[in-house]
Amino acid sequence: MQEYRSLALIVLAIFAVTLLGAYFSPTFQEQRGWLELFFLFGGVLFIVSTLAIFATLGFSSFAIYMAVFLAAVIAMFGILGAVIVVLLTYIAWGSIFAMEVLLYDSGAQSAKEWFITRYKFKDFKAEYYAFYPMIGFIYVLLEILPSLISRESVINFSPSRVLKEMEELLD
Repeated sequence: MQEYRSLALIVLAIFAVTLLGAYFSPTFQEQRGWLELFFLFGGVLFIVSTLAIFATLGFSSFAIYMAVFLAAVIAMFGILGAVIVVLLTYIAWGSIFAMEVLLYDSGAQSAKEWFITRYKFKDFKAEYYAFYPMIGFIYVLLEILPSLISRESVINFSPSRVLKEMEELLD
């Protein structure tokens, strides 16, 4: 609990300093700059907290939150804003899911525990197919490209094998 208290104090201090900077700025341009910084920090804080929710709750528990959030985004920014949010969400959660799949395939015990605590096979299979392009992209990014640069052997990744093993593990 102590580490969260320190984190909360740091976040509050950042926001307080930016608001004080806006309040005590002599010109409108400086005030505007400080207020833009304040809102930028708020946006970054929101994104970080959303990713923390992704990682802890999993995608299925996140669906209701995402629906409410998308409704708010559509009301504020229209359909284009919602498309951007959906695309960024797909990339963020897809990257997390793909890395966990690759870690599981390479034998990481933490990835196995991550899947056991968050998924039933039906849910895993749905996300597996939804994020299949991300799994391939992350595999190329983390395995094939580094092996081309360092001339090391590539770890063999078989998506069908992972799906079959997950069926046995999660049922």
